[in-house]
Amino acid sequence: QVHMVESGGGLVQDGGSLRLSCAASGRTFSRYAMGWFRQAPGKEREFVASIKWTDSTTYYADSVKGRFTISRDNAKNTVYLQMNSLKSEDTAVYYCAARHGSSWSRYTIPNPDEYDNWGQGTQVTVSS
Repeated sequence: QVHMVESGGGLVQDGGSLRLSCAASGRTFSRYAMGWFRQAPGKEREFVASIKWTDSTTYYADSVKGRFTISRDNAKNTVYLQMNSLKSEDTAVYYCAARHGSSWSRYTIPNPDEYDNWGQGTQVTVSS
């Protein structure tokens, strides 16, 4: 079991930036990858970005490509999501998740069912 705690959410104006953090603890050695998802009111949970823990290979949703950057710090067992050029449609609760399975494809990476452990979420609100 991997326990994650997200932080860094808040209120920001359109075009602004935020950096989310996700601190992991527990069976962190069994992680294969970490991901960020988001869920807006009345919508399904949506994939944002993922990073392999072994070699930092990344994968992004088209909607955030070029604006968001996922990264990791092994020493701190922490994964980050730097969000720039924020838009009102980025408003959502952002969740951090850990995967133990080793399948890395465009079909498995964005699928929330492929992730085994989830954080409690952090609210990001972008005002226009």
